[in-house]
Amino acid sequence: MTGTAALHANQERPRAINKWVVAVTVMFGTFIAVMDTSVVNVSLPHMMGSFGQDLSSITWVATSYSIAAIILVTMTGWLSTLLGRKRLYLLSFAVFTAGSILSGTARSFPQMLLYRTIQGIGGGALIPVSQAILAETFPTREQGMAMAIYGMGVVLAPAIGPIFGGWLTDTYGWPWIFYINVPVSIIGMFMVVAFVEDPAYLRRGVRRVDWLGIVLLTVALTGMQIVLERGQVLNWFESRFIVVGAIVSGLSLLVLIFAELRTSEPVVNVRILRNVPLTVTSTMGVVFGIGLFGTSFMLPQFTQVLLGYSAFEAGLVLMPRALTLLIFMPVAGWLYRYLDARLLVLCGMALILWSFYDLAQLSLQVGIWDLVPMLLIMGIGIPFVFVTSTSVSLSTVARRDMTDASSLYTLARTVGGNVGYALIATLMARGQQVHRANLVGHISSFNPTFLSYHRQVTAHLTQAGMNPTLAPQAGYAYINAVVNRQATMLAYNDVAWVLGILFLITVPLILLLPGRAAGRQSTSAPL
Repeated sequence: MTGTAALHANQERPRAINKWVVAVTVMFGTFIAVMDTSVVNVSLPHMMGSFGQDLSSITWVATSYSIAAIILVTMTGWLSTLLGRKRLYLLSFAVFTAGSILSGTARSFPQMLLYRTIQGIGGGALIPVSQAILAETFPTREQGMAMAIYGMGVVLAPAIGPIFGGWLTDTYGWPWIFYINVPVSIIGMFMVVAFVEDPAYLRRGVRRVDWLGIVLLTVALTGMQIVLERGQVLNWFESRFIVVGAIVSGLSLLVLIFAELRTSEPVVNVRILRNVPLTVTSTMGVVFGIGLFGTSFMLPQFTQVLLGYSAFEAGLVLMPRALTLLIFMPVAGWLYRYLDARLLVLCGMALILWSFYDLAQLSLQVGIWDLVPMLLIMGIGIPFVFVTSTSVSLSTVARRDMTDASSLYTLARTVGGNVGYALIATLMARGQQVHRANLVGHISSFNPTFLSYHRQVTAHLTQAGMNPTLAPQAGYAYINAVVNRQATMLAYNDVAWVLGILFLITVPLILLLPGRAAGRQSTSAPL
């Protein structure tokens, strides 16, 4: 017994000594993998010109990465068993790096889609593996701080991505949003080799490959992603393509769940969702993904389309949120050790709801400094929700199932982000139509306010030197542009309301979370 105890101590001591180095190591992978889901958003207009594509087609640059990444996220637990977790992590880093280099060198649109798919294959496994490694490296009492470090990569990356991507695009051109990944990835790989080890209790090797599960998973997630990405463009279920895609995706998912429950070595361990804290936090993760990635998409679009900001300036709008996220992530991790998890999540939810209420009151007269207070509030609230729910998600999971649980939790948040993009695009398009119709209803020759405004616009154009015979018609064109901008502004307000309501709906789920005492018992989970 003495020899066994000494051997165990020798195995554990390096992990304890190097836990902060391990945290920094895995943060490299988390940060670049998450950032590449959002960094391309501000560069898409530039890529349209390079590849000669319209807006509908160029979005496949983001879609191809997302499809590949979400499939690999879901398969991470199985792949870590097949290859070994450290080997999978290094291989993912290498594939991601190769995909980044190739994406920067793409000279045709098909090449770009292929290279982004390769990049997504590499990036998908980096996120859940990073979370699992951190959860095992830090002792139970420091899990909150571990997830705070993890959150700096997962939550900070979407906030910084548009800023950094906008600056690189404006300064050096869009290929550099991919080239910049290379040095970060190389440093990350060297650190993984030096500081990360697979624990002895991890299962290694599979007796047979779950080919049916792999096929069903690929079909279900690819179909879902395509439906979400193309739904608004094709007018959703008025399109036969979208209807067929939704049916195929839904049926594949149902068959997948049934098949995986009957398989001894499933590619997706759905049995682990019997764990209530994991299931509850994964559900909350879907809404969190919608809100986080949705606002990271919505705010740059709002500032560029309506306020006329450049790509870099649009990215800077998110800077206040990024700064408060950076500050309050460790604060939330520290408080998790002492306060009830439900209280922390509730406080975070209240701050997020406050920020969405403020975002729903925006107008066309808003400036960047008007946005700062509401983004600061959101940046304070997000860490308390994310750090706490992420810590709770793995708090009662057996160590051998950490990677499986982390992959499903990451999947929920990723699906939420994809739903967020589709939801905002749909709400914006439909909202603009509805509000334009309502505003146009007030434009009439019987409306004295409209007639007075039209005369003022016409007089102003005439004074500016326009031909008096053309000025009235130009005045109508100007008013039409004003109506369109107002309709778009009101649509953005509607989106903020919807996102706030989604967060409000999840508040009752907080009651199902374990308190502080339950979270401290995770060390008793069986191996």
